[in-house]
Amino acid sequence: MIRAALCALAPVMAAAAQDDAREAERGTGAVLRALDKISGAVEDVTLRNGARTELGRLEIRLEECRHPAGSPATDAWAFLEIRDAGEAEPVFRGWMVASSPALNPLDHARFDVWVLRCTTS
Repeated sequence: MIRAALCALAPVMAAAAQDDAREAERGTGAVLRALDKISGAVEDVTLRNGARTELGRLEIRLEECRHPAGSPATDAWAFLEIRDAGEAEPVFRGWMVASSPALNPLDHARFDVWVLRCTTS
């Protein structure tokens, strides 16, 4: 079973290694999309690096956004910290990848948040 899981991950790991070989640039911020799973409301949020915003009970902080050199619209990966109101520990802290949001998703009962793209100006 472990061998099958490793075989299934091999293409993903190879693609990640290929992505690591590309040069990255730092964007000035990111555009995130948030879905309220209860109401069905979708909201796009633009944040600058280091900025915070509140979305319902969530506080979202963007540390930084990176994109492939010379191509900010093709892919993005952003380092986010997301806290639920009243909780000491973040519910999410790490990198989210726009082209593969399921690789490291926010696990929250009410909200989904994912990266759309970096901003450059």
